[in-house]
Amino acid sequence: MLASRRLFSSVAPKKSVSALSVFKDSCYHKIDFKIHEEATVNDAVRRFAAFNIGCLAVTDAQDSVVGVISERDYINKVSALGKDDKAVMVKDVCTYTPNLILAKKSDSLDQCMNKMLVKDIRHLLVFDDNQRECLGLISIKDLVKEVMKNKDDIITRLTDFKMGKGAYFGSE
Repeated sequence: MLASRRLFSSVAPKKSVSALSVFKDSCYHKIDFKIHEEATVNDAVRRFAAFNIGCLAVTDAQDSVVGVISERDYINKVSALGKDDKAVMVKDVCTYTPNLILAKKSDSLDQCMNKMLVKDIRHLLVFDDNQRECLGLISIKDLVKEVMKNKDDIITRLTDFKMGKGAYFGSE
């Protein structure tokens, strides 16, 4: 029985997936995911709708990423309070440092998921390992896609093994 467990675990070795590689497959990789803190919340909401996204990185006058604004910010801090989204500025409702939860580019898929689950958030800014430069933005959806990609790979390899196609090397 132990031998079959070893065979099973060797069928699909775990790949190390980093936050940066998740970003490269993300919808945020293809768009300008930043908005200036002096923009109106209405501008942010229109960007959410136009790109079918739920979060934007907030930049300051030096074009440095200093925060995030999400759909939740809009719902909880603008809409639910009956405020005019054309009069409220992004800087008035976004989340700034030190309250930001960040991912380092080298963080694993599990580390990113844990950060999101522990803090009940759906997006992470991806920074270089020195946390000086924002490299991207990832969502829980991006992480789930990556997990599913891995599961599809495992299913394919196990199906090939069952059909006698050579197990680990049969799918290439």
